Amino acid sequence: MAALAVVETPSGKDAIAEGLLGLLKPAVQQLDLHVHSVRESQVELREHIDNLATELCRINEHQKVALDLDPYVKKLLNARRRVVLVNNILQNAQERLRRLNHNVAKETARRKTMLETSGAFSTRSPSKP
Repeated sequence: MAALAVVETPSGKDAIAEGLLGLLKPAVQQLDLHVHSVRESQVELREHIDNLATELCRINEHQKVALDLDPYVKKLLNARRRVVLVNNILQNAQERLRRLNHNVAKETARRKTMLETSGAFSTRSPSKP
């Protein structure tokens, strides 16, 4: 008699979990990329603000006409402080995303291994003489 293959299907819960993991992983990776690019933009903006504040201070020192640029410099420094704050928030969010991505990958690998080890068994039926 021919060999009989017994295939176990994952439970409905496992199938849903696999589907969710499959959906979440690309979204988390894409979000991580976007957060990374925003953080780079924030760093660049902070550098531009620093340069502009320095330039305004230099212009103010060299001006023969008394032009008070201090309020503008203070506004720039306040904007810089907010950019740094947003950058810190983004950094924390990106770290959480990295951990989530790592956990998703780990869980996917664990479930895949679990399904592979218990998913398909081949058993032979006893031969008849």
